[in-house]
Amino acid sequence: MSVALVTGATAGIGAAFARRLARDGTHLVLLARDGDRLDATAAELRAEHGVTVETVVADLSTEDGLAVAEQRAAQGVDLLVNNAGFGHQGWFLDAPLDVELKTMRVHCEAVLRLTYAALPHMLQHGAGGVINVASIAAFVARGTYGASKAWVVSFSESVAAEIVGSGVRITTVCPGWVRTEFHDRAHLDVDNVPPYLWLKPETVVDAALRDFSRGRLVSIPTARYKAIVGLNRAVPRRLAAAISARVGSRRTGHRARRGPLLTPDV
Repeated sequence: MSVALVTGATAGIGAAFARRLARDGTHLVLLARDGDRLDATAAELRAEHGVTVETVVADLSTEDGLAVAEQRAAQGVDLLVNNAGFGHQGWFLDAPLDVELKTMRVHCEAVLRLTYAALPHMLQHGAGGVINVASIAAFVARGTYGASKAWVVSFSESVAAEIVGSGVRITTVCPGWVRTEFHDRAHLDVDNVPPYLWLKPETVVDAALRDFSRGRLVSIPTARYKAIVGLNRAVPRRLAAAISARVGSRRTGHRARRGPLLTPDV
């Protein structure tokens, strides 16, 4: 029976991955910061699906948390889902430096270190893989959040190229706006996001697992988001950056605040 390690597993896309994988009969290792919530999620999945659920309490923004996560990943899993992430308001120079560094650690360093720890077991068995959760923000020049997600896409494609033919796959899923608690935690105003742009977490997970099974490097859920990303790629980079700085923003003194249309869910 296969085992999947899911980070950020108690809410949003991570919880949807956990539910779908448990329903498919996959045993789980769930990692999150909140131990009580983690235990409740694990108990629910065990009772509903009869799978084994191990819990790991770890904060991936800390060295201790990363070390704990690395150690468990290195013990061997068949699927690693790097989902943990967060967002915040504000322009680059307005945000505290420690918040920007925390973004890079959770979105980039954690993905790198857990992938590095998990791959040897998978390669030894010639099976398994990694799903890294990025965002369509990876294709938009928009602050540290978008830059960190762009790194995830590039990193995943690079490692996938190195291990091609091994039987181990890597897919990056890039969702847009998803109905989760992500935006409330980041204190983002999403009132002007059109209804047709919202996705359910389950939609993202279904697309990610389908594309992973097909060996696709990047999974962009739904045709409308594929079209948005395709259009963005067709626009000159300087123009796209200028548009992203203005769309959905409102003026606060001399500087426009970040617009919610360009801060999608992870």
